[in-house]
Amino acid sequence: MGKQAAKRALPDNEAKAVLRMVRISPQKLNLVAQLIRGKKVETALADLTFSRKRIAGQVKKTLESAIANAENNHDLDVDDLIVSEAFVGKSIVMKRFSPRARGRVGQIQKPFSHLTIVVRQVEAEAAKA
Repeated sequence: MGKQAAKRALPDNEAKAVLRMVRISPQKLNLVAQLIRGKKVETALADLTFSRKRIAGQVKKTLESAIANAENNHDLDVDDLIVSEAFVGKSIVMKRFSPRARGRVGQIQKPFSHLTIVVRQVEAEAAKA
């Protein structure tokens, strides 16, 4: 007798991918997440491809993973997917110290973040509107 399978947290028309422990501040990562929120996945991928932000490549990789999860695990149509949620969470902050003048110390904070992307399948008529 094994454990019973956990119920699925998301509805049947959604799939998600999570990027954990990425070395960037949540504020900077949220700027890129705002760029793709609510868009169709083709548009979001194009925006991330030509974005000049350093983190855009990893966000694009996570979005592609969410699309692959939707297609392979949940049998959703890739052409009807939109980015329903893209949210950023805080993770750990590494603290480092740097010597300053007159024997003092300056603290350097190196923040980490989490990114969660949820894609949802919408009907073709609703996607055009």
